[in-house]
Amino acid sequence: MTVRPEFEFVRTVACRDAKVDNCPEVALNVPGEVALRDSVRPDTIVTMTAAQWVDLTAAVKAGEYDLNA
Repeated sequence: MTVRPEFEFVRTVACRDAKVDNCPEVALNVPGEVALRDSVRPDTIVTMTAAQWVDLTAAVKAGEYDLNA
């Protein structure tokens, strides 16, 4: 059985509003690892390396995952 590190998830400022009930949460507290989850499904956690996180955020910023395209 693999022991999962204790992630400390945070939400963006926009998602801290009580009217918003479904937000992505990110944990950066485990060195070299980034964890993501959906606030509605907190038991489903996706992890990646810090390098993969940099690649993902760069692709998002570049519009690679633009749903309006």
